[in-house]
Amino acid sequence: MSSTEREILTWDLFGEASRELARDIAGSGFRPDMVIAVARGGLLPAGAISYALGVKAAGTLNVEFYSDIEETLPDPVVLEPLLDTDAIVGKNLLVVDDVADSGRTLDLVLELLRRHQPAQVRSAVLYTKPRTIVQPDFSWRETDRWINFPWSSKPPVVSGATSGDGETAPAVP
Repeated sequence: MSSTEREILTWDLFGEASRELARDIAGSGFRPDMVIAVARGGLLPAGAISYALGVKAAGTLNVEFYSDIEETLPDPVVLEPLLDTDAIVGKNLLVVDDVADSGRTLDLVLELLRRHQPAQVRSAVLYTKPRTIVQPDFSWRETDRWINFPWSSKPPVVSGATSGDGETAPAVP
């Protein structure tokens, strides 16, 4: 896949996107008591949005679905550590992820949270794909392209010798 077939999100554009999403959320009248990131992809967007909205309570749900570029597990899987579900009862929750691609991860997370009697649960993503089974309440852009996010477009930094095309971190004395 060439770079012309990809959506490129830079760090600067990510900052603008996060602020725009926060403005949309605030403008809707929804006031979250807690922002919940879908880890890992939703960690940075959730942090940026929670700061922009002035929401200090934050949590995470760790969900694994993608195993590689455009490769998924058969179903999304919730991983430990789990969210303190007692803390969400009666609260307005904003679930944040990077993308609603198939929508299956977002669907799983929203269903899990609704079982624990929050007041309201809304969702926000940077990108929505046309094929998603769940339409997020708030989305910055829609695209059918593969997205290069600034936090995951480079290979992991590894200690010692390089592994594949991973960058090498200096050895710690």
